[in-house]
Amino acid sequence: MTFLLYVLVVLHVIISLFLIGVVLLQTGKSADLAGAFGGQGSQTAFGPRGAANLLTKMTTYAAIFFMLTSVGLTIVLSRTTATDHSVLSGAATPGKK
Repeated sequence: MTFLLYVLVVLHVIISLFLIGVVLLQTGKSADLAGAFGGQGSQTAFGPRGAANLLTKMTTYAAIFFMLTSVGLTIVLSRTTATDHSVLSGAATPGKK
């Protein structure tokens, strides 16, 4: 079970770095290179929104995998450790001293 935990942690870190990179590669609306020089962007090879659609799909899939690995890490971590990890587990009860 700990091997699965290590695999999920490594996969989670790789996906998060990929997600950061894909989000940083995206541009805002009308912020492409053709718009900076006054062009309409209709003469590009993939069309004005071709590259944006690919980056949007990659972002969506990376976000889905990020969420799945987050849930998987939570489940695997809760099953590998038998001790209680609650915030209130070490707090004293109000009526007892």
